[in-house]
Amino acid sequence: MASFLMAWIWNAVRLAGRHMPMMSWNLALAFVPLGLSCWLFQMSDGPRSARWWFWAAAFVLFLPNAPSVLTDIVYLIQAIRFTDDSVWLITLVLIPQFFIFISAGFFAYVFCLLNIGDYLRRYQMGRWILPMELGSHLLCAVGIFLGRFMRLRSWDAFSHPSRLLAQTTRALFEGWPLFVIGITFIVLVVLYALGKQAVLGWLREYPPVGSVS
Repeated sequence: MASFLMAWIWNAVRLAGRHMPMMSWNLALAFVPLGLSCWLFQMSDGPRSARWWFWAAAFVLFLPNAPSVLTDIVYLIQAIRFTDDSVWLITLVLIPQFFIFISAGFFAYVFCLLNIGDYLRRYQMGRWILPMELGSHLLCAVGIFLGRFMRLRSWDAFSHPSRLLAQTTRALFEGWPLFVIGITFIVLVVLYALGKQAVLGWLREYPPVGSVS
């Protein structure tokens, strides 16, 4: 029994570790815009300097990395199809691992937009919250398409700006990319609405320490 348990634990660790480098890298990219949003829209007050606008542009470029973790579901499907591990390892290790990873990345996106919404509300621009959310979903839908299908990355805006511009222009004027972008936009709208309500419900139930109810 002990040897069986040790073998099961070893296989579980091996299976989890197989996808950890990819998950760690993608999750780190997802948390870059979250960190920037906290600094830009929560901790940085006063006049918006040139440095603020520089990092705001970087935030826009990196924002699609957060919701793009949703597309990593394809790696889960591939892992299930081609693994020789038992159904119990897949059910108890692989699927929960991907669920936690994808949820963490997507909720980073939710918090990014909530930070912007709070910023707009503080500066009496609350009417722009919904347009900002829809615009962010559209931006990220385009970014996800460019990253998943065109294999472009956020830093290509600095290293290969002409290539990024050409690929983006082509995506916006061809049929099937527009279809994929449209479906992605709808998915983001629905999932963000659910995630936003979940976060706001949690904050109402358990307000942060020091907040005024």
